[in-house]
Amino acid sequence: MPKMKTHKGAAKRFKKTKNKVKRGSAFRSHILTKKSPKTKRHLRSPHYVSKVDEPRVIELISTY
Repeated sequence: MPKMKTHKGAAKRFKKTKNKVKRGSAFRSHILTKKSPKTKRHLRSPHYVSKVDEPRVIELISTY
């Protein structure tokens, strides 16, 4: 069986840290004028993939 290739779309969206998988936050790309400063500030904070989805994401982004 050949080696699995890295899923390039997932690799651009997720980064593996020591024990979590980091992800970007949604609702941050455009139409920011109607969002409050508090909302925009909270969108800057780091977000992580849930524990249930972590194994699936790690399988996609890991290289064997």
